[in-house]
Amino acid sequence: MAPPLLFLRDIHLTFGGTPTLEGADLSIAPGERLCLVGRNGSGKSTLLKIAAGLIEADKGERFVHPGATVRYLPQEPDFTGFATTLAYVEAGLGPGDDPYRAAYLLDELGLTGQEDPATLSGGEGRRAALARVLAPEPDILLLDEPTNHLDLPVIEWLEKEIGTLRSALVLISHDRRFLENLSRATVWLDRGKTRRMDRGFAFFEEWRDQVLEEEERDRQKLDRKIVAEEHWVRYGVTARRKRNVRRMANLAALRQERRDARRVTGTVKMTLTEGEESGKLVIEAAGVNKSWGGPPIVKDFSIRIARGDRVGIVGPNGAGKTTLLNVLTGLIPPDSGTVKLGASLQMVTLDQRRESLDPGATLSETLTGGGSDYVEVGGERKHVVGYMRDFLFSPEQARTPVSVLSGGERGRLMLARALAKPSNLLVLDEPTNDLDLETLDLLQEMIGDYQGTVIVISHDRDFLDRVATSVLMSEGDGRWTEYAGGYSDMTAQRGSGVARRTAEKTDTPKETTPAPVAQERAARRKLSFKEKHALETLPAKIDQLAAKAAALHERLADPTLFAKDSKKFAQLSQELAAVEADKARTEEEWLTLEMLREELEG
Repeated sequence: MAPPLLFLRDIHLTFGGTPTLEGADLSIAPGERLCLVGRNGSGKSTLLKIAAGLIEADKGERFVHPGATVRYLPQEPDFTGFATTLAYVEAGLGPGDDPYRAAYLLDELGLTGQEDPATLSGGEGRRAALARVLAPEPDILLLDEPTNHLDLPVIEWLEKEIGTLRSALVLISHDRRFLENLSRATVWLDRGKTRRMDRGFAFFEEWRDQVLEEEERDRQKLDRKIVAEEHWVRYGVTARRKRNVRRMANLAALRQERRDARRVTGTVKMTLTEGEESGKLVIEAAGVNKSWGGPPIVKDFSIRIARGDRVGIVGPNGAGKTTLLNVLTGLIPPDSGTVKLGASLQMVTLDQRRESLDPGATLSETLTGGGSDYVEVGGERKHVVGYMRDFLFSPEQARTPVSVLSGGERGRLMLARALAKPSNLLVLDEPTNDLDLETLDLLQEMIGDYQGTVIVISHDRDFLDRVATSVLMSEGDGRWTEYAGGYSDMTAQRGSGVARRTAEKTDTPKETTPAPVAQERAARRKLSFKEKHALETLPAKIDQLAAKAAALHERLADPTLFAKDSKKFAQLSQELAAVEADKARTEEEWLTLEMLREELEG
């Protein structure tokens, strides 16, 4: 096995209170694809920042191979000091990196490069940050929640782009499908320590459950041993004093081991308060049209949603998913057509941006509405602290303002508040944002057992496959089509996913295409000046690198070199590896451009 490019050994870190990391390890070899998993708050992002060199551990060792390039994608990128997105992305390039990659990636991600970073939306900021870390094609790529704020076309594009890179990868994500498609090994961070499995995320849950079962068996053995020792202390026959002292010391050590053992973080306990049964017909829309003064967002749309249906809504950002949802639920009126809501509806909504949370209110006030210490759940009164514990909040957080909660904590708080209200229609706008995998599991199970109706907007393909009975897909131009089944069923029926269908539309302009858009598409079908220049100059660069590699091979072929000067041998070996890697990257870049030229000219 190749030596690691980067490793962390015996990492300890405490931010006051319970230690975040207690002896965590991480090893990244060339070309490895690791996913880093664990509960919200377990320290995954912290460990990744230590790997990136942004945080210094209290104790432990960090090693990065000399010359290895590392790029880190934070959850919240900092655009301070950059006038345009292109300037921001180019600032991440190294001296030998091709500036063409910056413009190419921004274009692929739907940005021009001239955007003001201060005005970017969450999705645009995430795309600019992705272009910055992908452009250098680094040796090590550290990605913290790369799919946050991205729509399905960009997520699927990102999967393919990362799949073509030779970079070693460490990935944190709540998107199961993304993890399954990209990971080849799994590192589990749990109670401050790491465990590694040399298989992808698809096998993680089975492995995790086996580990926890073994832990529980060991804990039960320890408990039985303590009971046996205590029985001997109370009722055993008095023996020599030295033996008594030793047995007492053993008992004290066993008790200390029991106290020091960190238990697994509890699981969220979701109890959904179901209201009275709604009518059989929940929503009926006929001939609905809606626009905001521009192109239609909903055009001639009709649907019948019956009690018990679970409808997923998917499409690229800007397609109008939230507008369609608001029209269907009666929050905004259609421009034309009719929307009828069924009888006895009790609707509960979970909004995407958590905007309904008052940042100045405390956690307790948010759950109870203020003026009481009790929450009505399933027809029963429950003390707010006990209900908080069900969603993994500590009693001390009862007076904590919402403004200081993390993204994951806000997500759990929204769920806790929504699920306490009686409902027979759940409306969920991006419910999976910031939730850890275990909480997602429970949410999926809860929706599966729910007797009412669910309408959900989500970019999480696995989540849609597990919960949706049908999917509403944006086909562009305000047209929406309903497909039976989940996301995978929808792609099978359409013959392609979201990104591919969008690309096909772009490549086939219709007569109704506005002239500026048609001109832009025509312009895209020509090689840029930089691309032409690269095609002409890259072959000479490849020849130079090949000659340099041959010279290094010749020097290393000297059988006496290692014995005479081992340091020189190691230096030349590293040089050769770097030259060959550079040559491979240059050849791949030339081949990509040559294929593009043939496609455009053909």
